[in-house]
Amino acid sequence: MNAKIFFGSQETQKENKSERRNPYNNKIVSTASICDENDVRKALKIAKNASIQAKKSTLSQRCNWLLDVATKLKENKEDIAKTLVDEVGKPITFARIEVDRCIETVILSAETMRTMHGETINTDAMSSGKKTTSFFMREPAGVVVAITPFNFPLNLVAHKLAPALVAGNTVVLKPTPEAPLTAYKFAKLFIESEFAIKDALSVVYGDAKVGNALITSDIPRVISFTGSVPVGEIITKNAGIKKVSLELGGNAATYIDNSADLDLAATRCTLGAFVNSGQVCISLQRIYVNADIYDEFAAKMASETKKLVIGSPYNDDTFMGPLIDEESVFRAMSWVESAIKEGAKALFSPHCEGKMFNPCVMVDVRDDMAIICEEVFAPIVSLIKVNSFDEALPRMNNSPYGLQFSIFTNDLKLTQRAIYELDAGGIVINDMPTLRFDIQPYGGVKLSGVGREGPRFAIEEMSEIKSVMIC
Repeated sequence: MNAKIFFGSQETQKENKSERRNPYNNKIVSTASICDENDVRKALKIAKNASIQAKKSTLSQRCNWLLDVATKLKENKEDIAKTLVDEVGKPITFARIEVDRCIETVILSAETMRTMHGETINTDAMSSGKKTTSFFMREPAGVVVAITPFNFPLNLVAHKLAPALVAGNTVVLKPTPEAPLTAYKFAKLFIESEFAIKDALSVVYGDAKVGNALITSDIPRVISFTGSVPVGEIITKNAGIKKVSLELGGNAATYIDNSADLDLAATRCTLGAFVNSGQVCISLQRIYVNADIYDEFAAKMASETKKLVIGSPYNDDTFMGPLIDEESVFRAMSWVESAIKEGAKALFSPHCEGKMFNPCVMVDVRDDMAIICEEVFAPIVSLIKVNSFDEALPRMNNSPYGLQFSIFTNDLKLTQRAIYELDAGGIVINDMPTLRFDIQPYGGVKLSGVGREGPRFAIEEMSEIKSVMIC
């Protein structure tokens, strides 16, 4: 099926198309029109013109619009989930979960916008002031450019489209090249809704040139990007004076204290390390384990890993499917081999076949090894022995990333220290750092990015505050 371009509410396609092959069986599963800078300029101009009407639209229309999309998503759940499996190889069970999360994200955005408001200001609170009727209100920012990645090609689109549109903005979306049809089907629900604002959403496809044309244009007021640090740095340098929200990945770590429930820790850490084949920004990569329980925890982690079902993403019982491409497999294997040469050990023999990469638990890992210094974005997790949280803390924080960390402990004082001393955008107690609820503020510090997602927080990023004084 062909993913067509949306120039606002008008659907069209071009002769030149790219093919998307399923990463598990290499079959062609979708095609997408290849866009260029002229297509970007056209889409942005349409979005700019439509922003006038979008700003005038009522909140009730925009909320009904999102709720209608959520209803249609429920009706088309199995088709959308199957498309996710086709394009990115996500196991069908987790694809269905992503559709469910997407539905929740859309509904939450509508519910959140109904209750967002400004407030009155006491301008006579200081002697230099005087009594006025003063307040601030939120207005749509204007045109939003949304650029999304392959690992959650539906829900991460929802985290940009739903808050932007319900706040009264217009959007030009450039979805990941790996999942054009997923984005097309989702966008089509918005555009064909009876509550849709005409031309409020456009969809273009393409490479870095298309992305650069979007971010360097003078038309957008907001750039919302989820992806790699190098691309985030380019956006920061080239965007100009715009509101820029960047979610750039991480190097998630946890500490297993000797007071922790080890069965719980092993079960949740296995899930956090290997779900979605490790292709998650908050995938668990580093596990600092108290020396007193290191061997016991390693054995439990190995036991839990052996239970994982690896195979066809179309099977209901499959936990792990393929990596997204051959380059990811090569990079993952090279890091494992490099770590082994430097003295680390793998609890299971490293194995890959095609784009399938078996889960890998590494032990005897040092902090200077690339396998824990960089974001691996693959099913690899490393166990590091430490004598205490005091030893683990600076080593966890000694990373250019700071998205989410966690700690497993039944020590209240240790919990309090972790909350205040771990340097990350999110801290999880007694669960994996891969835990995310779509209602929460989500984002990181340092190279993990700027800004926050989650419906309320994205709406704040995609709106402007206007101050009013009646004297």
